Amino acid sequence: MLELRYRGSCPGPGEAVSPPPREGEAAGGDHETESTSDKETDIDDRYGDLDSRTDSDIPEIPASSDRTPEILKKALSGLSSRWKNWWIRGILTLTMISLFFLIIYMGSFMLMLLVLGIQVKCFHEIITIGYRVYHSYDLPWFRTLSWYFLLCVNYFFYGETVADYFATFVQREEQLQFLIRYHRFISFTLYLAGFCMFVLSLVKKHYRLQFYMFAWTHVTLLITVTQSHLVIQNLFEGMIWFLVPISSVICNDITAYLFGFFFGRTPLIKLSPKKTWEGFIGGFFSTVVFGFIAAYVLSKYQYFVCPVEYRSDVNSFVTECEPSELFQLQTYSLPPFLKAVLRQERVSLYPFQIHSIALSTFASLIGPFGGFFASGFKRAFKIKDFANTIPGHGGIMDRFDCQYLMATFVHVYITSFIRGPNPSKVLQQLLVLQPEQQLNIYKTLKTHLIEKGILQPALKV
Repeated sequence: MLELRYRGSCPGPGEAVSPPPREGEAAGGDHETESTSDKETDIDDRYGDLDSRTDSDIPEIPASSDRTPEILKKALSGLSSRWKNWWIRGILTLTMISLFFLIIYMGSFMLMLLVLGIQVKCFHEIITIGYRVYHSYDLPWFRTLSWYFLLCVNYFFYGETVADYFATFVQREEQLQFLIRYHRFISFTLYLAGFCMFVLSLVKKHYRLQFYMFAWTHVTLLITVTQSHLVIQNLFEGMIWFLVPISSVICNDITAYLFGFFFGRTPLIKLSPKKTWEGFIGGFFSTVVFGFIAAYVLSKYQYFVCPVEYRSDVNSFVTECEPSELFQLQTYSLPPFLKAVLRQERVSLYPFQIHSIALSTFASLIGPFGGFFASGFKRAFKIKDFANTIPGHGGIMDRFDCQYLMATFVHVYITSFIRGPNPSKVLQQLLVLQPEQQLNIYKTLKTHLIEKGILQPALKV
């Protein structure tokens, strides 16, 4: 360890060799400084190997057990592994789609619970990988703090949602009024308590590993909780903004797999060797067509196009409204090259169908990069899947890696190109104000409408 304790390199030609310091002396200070430096160096040598490890040094995580139902194993026992996997994936995919339709039928609240459940499971899968890869078994409070931070962040985001969309309900409940009024302070206090617990849990020989896992937890929270919050925000804009993007990603996943399985010859990306150009291109065109048709079908029904609102008089979520222009048939003139193909000059479309092309394009061209990112992550830690929750598919995160990227895009798209003032939300905020404030707003609004000629001024007697 002399090369670390005594700064400098080996002497060159003609250079004098400096003698080592005598016992009780340090090269640049007293004996106490040298002892501290020696201890820190030893700790870095023993526990700092995480910095210098290459990919080949990462320990392999034991493969997950096969959770395929026995009835499927027996039924498909005579097939090759390739076709056996194809049938297992297909059967489980149809099962999941059927359950998804059932949850849609059950309403918006069940969809929110579904998003929350998926978020928690994805968080669990990613945290478990870090727990196993970095051998964090002896870290004090690691798992407890990870789940505590998940609770804190969810409390913050869901509290913000309640404050935005349930103002009239909150107004009737005194306890909720206190929680909403000081929501951000309470959220910060809860997080601060977790932060202090983490600092108090630091152990001398595990400093670096504990900070690795602290960062791992927060990046996982960023990926899972933030994105799932955006999914719920999209849902409140109207169920169609939830269903079309999600179903487009699902369609792209299925059709890209089918085109790649039957026609795939040309590898697409090294991170995911089974992905092919044939699957990528076939998935793109299939997804755009699917999204266009799905947008046409869903735009006909108020249940899908109306913003999700909470009605205090019926104590439930409702989807009743006068559909906006986005979901009303409009007549468009076709460009010249389409006139020749379709042999007509005009066509009637819902404006949302045009937006669906942008959503489907993103889902098929950019969305897969979420999957490629997940593939790189799994390769870095020498795992095939995030978990073995769904036979033939892997973990929940394996199926939703592209959905999180899609959720962010949809939220940005809505706020940039779609969303305008929300009268219902403004009214809810007005109802929370004090009577004097409401009266002042009423007088200001009345004066403004009279000046614009919308209201007639009151005649003086």
